[in-house]
Amino acid sequence: MFDLLQVHILKRVRLTEKELDLARTFFVPKKIRRGQFLLHSGEVCKYIAFVEKGCLRQYYIDNKGEEHVVQFAIEDWWISDMYSTLSGTPATYNIDALENSELLLFDRSRMDELTGQIPQFEKFFRLLLEGAFISKERRIAASLGMSAEEQYLCMLDMYPKIVQRVPQHQVASYLGITPQSLSRIRKELADKK
Repeated sequence: MFDLLQVHILKRVRLTEKELDLARTFFVPKKIRRGQFLLHSGEVCKYIAFVEKGCLRQYYIDNKGEEHVVQFAIEDWWISDMYSTLSGTPATYNIDALENSELLLFDRSRMDELTGQIPQFEKFFRLLLEGAFISKERRIAASLGMSAEEQYLCMLDMYPKIVQRVPQHQVASYLGITPQSLSRIRKELADKK
């Protein structure tokens, strides 16, 4: 269950077989069923999860009881409430599985131990955080400067597998629009073809 993560790591840093074997010991495999939670808001998020198989979503519920999806994670992606993980404060977000999923959990409290034993992981984690930061910046810019249709087209272009795998009401939530608006956008795009 470490194969995809190994490829993911080796795309970013060079490690020996011995280092990879040691790194494996820092990750805990976990299987969760569709609808099962990895994290509830209010809990402290102790893990960063790598998705080996499946699909998860990260979302919060506003004071009106409405869900707002902030992230999806499919194979070869990471998911966590990073603010909670890094600060040790209660999570804002919920994380649950949209499909039966297989994860590798990395306990944030062991990061110093791993980077001390395998210094290349310092670079690896820096690259992950840089990538996450860039993605969030793009998402903010898109939500502020693009129409709902432009955001949907951008999502189709950047994340076609997600759009195919998750329910349309989840896609609408991610885009910050109603399912009806997304249906209208999809119909208008289909009519243009």
